[in-house]
Amino acid sequence: MTEFLQFLIEHGYVVIFAWVALDQAGLPLPTLPLLLAAGALAGTGELSLLGIFVVCTLATVPIDLFWFWLGRLRGVRVLHLLCILSLEPDYCVRDTEALFKKLGPLSVVLAKFVPGLQTLAPPMSGLTGMSMLVFFILDLIGTLAWVSSIVLVGFYFHTELELIAQKAAEAGLIAGLFLAGIIAAYFTYKVVTQQRFLRSLRMRRLTPEYVRQRIAAGDDFHILDLRHDYDFDAFPHLLPGALRVPMESIDRHNKSIPKDSDIVLYCS
Repeated sequence: MTEFLQFLIEHGYVVIFAWVALDQAGLPLPTLPLLLAAGALAGTGELSLLGIFVVCTLATVPIDLFWFWLGRLRGVRVLHLLCILSLEPDYCVRDTEALFKKLGPLSVVLAKFVPGLQTLAPPMSGLTGMSMLVFFILDLIGTLAWVSSIVLVGFYFHTELELIAQKAAEAGLIAGLFLAGIIAAYFTYKVVTQQRFLRSLRMRRLTPEYVRQRIAAGDDFHILDLRHDYDFDAFPHLLPGALRVPMESIDRHNKSIPKDSDIVLYCS
């Protein structure tokens, strides 16, 4: 921790800009400890509060405008591209969609406080047809609110953070390795679980031609269209006899889902 603070002092705003920009670009980097450390250094006079705010804004808003433009140009494809970086891509898209439906434009501001969603909010805004000027204003407000909520904590509690850094340094390499081991084990578990799930899906995947043949033969089975609303809006057509059941509201349609025959799930 001490070495990190020293590195941040030496390279200052360049490190903050690069770190925040990569996080906004979609890489899962933890910006919370960085901004806390930057705020603490501002509290000791090593960095400028105004400089931190300016650098974070320059590292965030232009990239958000780029994602906004891509969302307007490419739609849902951009969301799925960004969600590939997530360990749970389906929930990634679903949560973003649910947030926008519930909060509307305000979600651009609040998404800054939710890891992962801050990257998905700009393309979702472009996809929903939000004005670029409105998005720019909301994104700027969200960025400043997000940065200030973390940096000012570090600024006002820099003494306490210095003590924590000293305790962490005293714990030494063993404590660091233990923490790193817990984090690595968690991500390994998530990756293995996801791969097992995807492998099970591949084993049960049906080709479009096979489904078409079963429809033509009049076989007794049902098709559930589970596509997200934005996917459906982009191609608003159902397969013959399919039942439209959005994934995010599948629990509410439980009674309407047939239980007496085979079920084919259509989700992309």
